[in-house]
Amino acid sequence: MGRPLKRLPAVRWGELSDATGSAVELPALLSKLAWAGESDARDAIDELAGRVCALGFVLAEATASVIPFLMELAEIPESNCRVEILELVSAVHSTRQWADAAAVAAPKHRSSYDEKVSWEENSRAAVEASRGIIESLTLDSDAAVAALACQLLDDLVDPPGRT
Repeated sequence: MGRPLKRLPAVRWGELSDATGSAVELPALLSKLAWAGESDARDAIDELAGRVCALGFVLAEATASVIPFLMELAEIPESNCRVEILELVSAVHSTRQWADAAAVAAPKHRSSYDEKVSWEENSRAAVEASRGIIESLTLDSDAAVAALACQLLDDLVDPPGRT
């Protein structure tokens, strides 16, 4: 597999935003999640969730860029917080806050949601691009990881709230 997170510097984090403003701190949080002990890793995943999926349903511009790194960590059996990582990825995939708001907005205001709707679309696409990892995690020896991966895989085929 190689060294985890080696592609972090390839992302222009300073040009992206998260729920707190600049996404420049996201690489440090991802590194903390990857390399710190369990307690610090839990703090890192909590802070990451608050920055890329605020309140559990509001995505940010940087969310799509974080997903491949989260999935990379979820794939490593020794990683801390694999369940929490998959819970976050699942929340990202199911979120349609901006699209739903745009749908009910007055016609003259709908275009003001376009950028944020694209954040959701890009984030879902990033999750869907990780389908191979998700499929492999359905066979994980950790029952909780396998169950979450199965649910996420089901959601990729039939997203919640969509017919």
